[in-house]
Amino acid sequence: MDGFQHLIDSVGRAVDAVGVAAVIIGTLLAALFAASRLIRRESDVYRQFRRFLGRSILLGLELLVAADIIRTVAVTPSMESVAVLAAIVLIRTFLSWSLELEITGRWPWQKQQEGASQEENGAA
Repeated sequence: MDGFQHLIDSVGRAVDAVGVAAVIIGTLLAALFAASRLIRRESDVYRQFRRFLGRSILLGLELLVAADIIRTVAVTPSMESVAVLAAIVLIRTFLSWSLELEITGRWPWQKQQEGASQEENGAA
């Protein structure tokens, strides 16, 4: 079982690294695209920069939550580690929802409701 725990811990760390990389790469790309748009004197550069950056952060947060879940549940499922995981997931979920609201102007569940009503209208 020790080999399995080591493997799961390694997978969790790899997902952690991908999450951090998503934030870093997204930040760099957002800055490069914004600089390119500024040079071309395009409009709405700031809003597009924030949207790209926010989506990068959201992706990174989701990957970091996944890594925490993998490591906590599969490697050390004690009550203390599960409670810490719950707090981390709660905080990161709040951050994700806040970022989604900033990016789109709507809460995440509002998109689903609108998509469902559009499907109903299309089917009628």
